[in-house]
Amino acid sequence: MKRSIILTLILGLAASANGLADDPLPSWNDTATKKALIDFVALVDAAGIPPAERIAAFDNDGTLWSEQPMYFQAFFIFDRIKELAPQHPEWETTEPFASVLRGDVKSALAGGEKALLEMAMATHAGMTTEEFDHIVSEWVATAQHPATGKLYTEMVYQPMLEVLAYLRANGFKTFIVSGGGIEFMRPWAEQVYGVPPEQVVGSSIKTKYEVRDGVPVIVRLPEINFIDDKEGKPVGIHHHIGRRPLIAFGNSDGDFQMLEWTTAGSGPRLGVLIHHTDEEREYAYDRTSHIGKLDRGLDEAPARDWLVVDMKSDWNRVYPEPGK
Repeated sequence: MKRSIILTLILGLAASANGLADDPLPSWNDTATKKALIDFVALVDAAGIPPAERIAAFDNDGTLWSEQPMYFQAFFIFDRIKELAPQHPEWETTEPFASVLRGDVKSALAGGEKALLEMAMATHAGMTTEEFDHIVSEWVATAQHPATGKLYTEMVYQPMLEVLAYLRANGFKTFIVSGGGIEFMRPWAEQVYGVPPEQVVGSSIKTKYEVRDGVPVIVRLPEINFIDDKEGKPVGIHHHIGRRPLIAFGNSDGDFQMLEWTTAGSGPRLGVLIHHTDEEREYAYDRTSHIGKLDRGLDEAPARDWLVVDMKSDWNRVYPEPGK
């Protein structure tokens, strides 16, 4: 009797495991979109493409985690300004810092990319790479999104975590290719996405080697080195990876060139755009958004055979379940 019960349990567990294996993307509804992703992996297998060439590139903001009402790194910059303000009394009357300290986000960002870069240089430079890594790690572990109250790393997309795992299980190497700071993402990308630091491509500031008190360090300088956005993304992929991806995921026109370059290669290729259509579970935005504008991509995706993911209809879950 006891042996029969044990055998039944084993068979039941095996059946459950097989059920999970049969559906590698359980947070995706059974739509044509999900089928297209699975069919693409099967096509890569059928083409006999070796693992070394199976490169998958993912934008981060709006593709792997949320990006509204502003990029999460901007929240980090604002928190850094508030933390450093006692050391900079001049910020009380100097824009865009004064607006940040008053809590006027709209005015702080009115200067666009130039203002954001100025704030980034003031808060991200003048320290070693190890010191910056520590600051970012502490912030990510405690900072909460103002609208949801979640940690920012809890606002990653469960369906995309499944895609990352599915591709890796099928011999792909997954890379983040983001306009965000490379050293802002590297401290937590492996824990959250399973993407190690050497597989993160992003914007960067200049650095230099120094020996401080007999200890070799890399020091962050207040100068832009590389912007990994738009035309910069294929360049960043070429410099960091050295192979054209087989599949690339983005969500905005800032990712257009990455998808264009990826799908221009020979053999099986796929470009994927995440379309934010779910105003109840996340946010709905595209052509007129100040963050993650998706206009040209929507217009040209059909002719280019790019896959457009409708978050509202293609995903049965947006964020991971608490505690998982």
